[in-house]
Amino acid sequence: MPLLRHGLLTLGLCLSTALSPALIHGDTYPRQPGVDAQHYRFRLTLLTDQSNEIQGEAAVTLALSRDDVREVFLDLATRTADGKGMTVQTVTAAGRDVAFSHVNHRLRLPVPAGVTSGQLVTFTIGYRGVPANGLRLINNIHGERTAFSENWYNRARQWLPMIDHVADKATGEFIITTRAEYQVVANGALVEVADLPAALRRTHWREGTPISSWLFCVGIARFIVQHEEPVRGVPTSYWAFPQDAQIGLAALSRDARGSFEFFLDHVGPYPYEKLAHVQAAGMGGGTEHASSIFYGEKGVAAGNAPVVHEIAHQWFGNAVTEADWNDVWLSEGFATYFTLLYTEHARGRDAFAEGLRQSRQTVLRLEQSLPNTPVIHVNLDDATTSPNNGLVYQKGAWILHMLRDQIGVDAFWKGIRLYYQRHYNGTAMTADLRRAMEQVSGQQLEWFFDQWLRRSGVPVIAHEWRYDNAAKEIVITVRQTQPGDPYRLSVDVGLSPPTGSAQIVTVDMTGREATVRVAADAAPARLSVDPQVWLLADIRP
Repeated sequence: MPLLRHGLLTLGLCLSTALSPALIHGDTYPRQPGVDAQHYRFRLTLLTDQSNEIQGEAAVTLALSRDDVREVFLDLATRTADGKGMTVQTVTAAGRDVAFSHVNHRLRLPVPAGVTSGQLVTFTIGYRGVPANGLRLINNIHGERTAFSENWYNRARQWLPMIDHVADKATGEFIITTRAEYQVVANGALVEVADLPAALRRTHWREGTPISSWLFCVGIARFIVQHEEPVRGVPTSYWAFPQDAQIGLAALSRDARGSFEFFLDHVGPYPYEKLAHVQAAGMGGGTEHASSIFYGEKGVAAGNAPVVHEIAHQWFGNAVTEADWNDVWLSEGFATYFTLLYTEHARGRDAFAEGLRQSRQTVLRLEQSLPNTPVIHVNLDDATTSPNNGLVYQKGAWILHMLRDQIGVDAFWKGIRLYYQRHYNGTAMTADLRRAMEQVSGQQLEWFFDQWLRRSGVPVIAHEWRYDNAAKEIVITVRQTQPGDPYRLSVDVGLSPPTGSAQIVTVDMTGREATVRVAADAAPARLSVDPQVWLLADIRP
């Protein structure tokens, strides 16, 4: 039976590019004012024998924007008692040796004399070691030797000398030397594949778009590679282990083209030179490295991969990156909701609504297991605590969904495109999203963002109704019963009369309780709260 929502719509029932030094409530990573990574060039030799050691040379180019910067640091793991970590052997700048300090996972480098604000400095670092994490040299599920990186969220430093924080984006390249039997995939465009003596091969990939440190990636294994017709001009490929090729390539390609085109049409341009979907050892789920997505090997072998979610990240998280780990929901909440939006586009409103219902139940469970946890973190200690939890995914997605309802579908998409355009290949914070949505909608939305992102918990909604026969009215009372202050809410109530069309009335709430009276010739056959699934709440019978 069709519903009339708000009396109008008939539907089925069912920061900028740099982080401000004035940031007060940020994560705990120590910023270096006046220092900005521009480009990384990594030459690595690995898997040439049975050793887990890598030999590396990193050319790190930094831009200085202050005259008082006399020392810079890069994150790089130092050697530990178990023999893992990196040993720096040489550092040079402009062909001259640099006196360096490598202690407590920090490589400290003096700025050469004469380098001033507005100039670039390139340090070339020779190092070697066995990564404790970040880059895993392991056997895959078929017992074959492989190497795959997974830098989330602060593990790039385990094998690469970098400014290892989400806000500092740079271009980069990998020049990998390994055995000729392997294929190598990494970020960006393929520059060169060259066979070398001793059955070795050198592969060179270059990423020309600035990306965060954790989005840099390398995968080395025996692959079957399937190249697809470019999607709107973007080269697309699928990489699976030979033993899993038939099932794995089908899993990786399912929904890949459709969702990629959906995000192009609805959000904006794709920023990278290609998109590779890669079966990867040593991980589960998926990791959205820029232009080269890695998926857990067991899931791919079984025919499953979170393709749409990881493709969404290429726009949100990769191209537009949270400037601070406190705002990680701008990555994970977006990818989760945009997966649902693609479901709505590809499979219809009913499938979309069912996904939202499942997500809402997940949020209610998470609120019990993560009490007093707002979506936006408060001064996250990024050295010890992962930014991710279930709330930044599921509740973050729901907040976007409610924002879409708050300002309207057309304004929502305009705001998304404006936000993306403003912060394309840069960084952003929650306030940037709010400003974009306020501009397109004409609404003041600070209350909305504070209520849903900085407050923990969800509203608990109870309702009752009666039919006033004398007045020919349905009397509906809605109450908020959760502890603390009431939320500002619009609660939809669906009314199904004994005959004729159903309708939805909206109960606007600023306090604990609100009552509305609806003219009706008879009592409803059925009454339901939030029938079209727009409200994140614990809705009680």
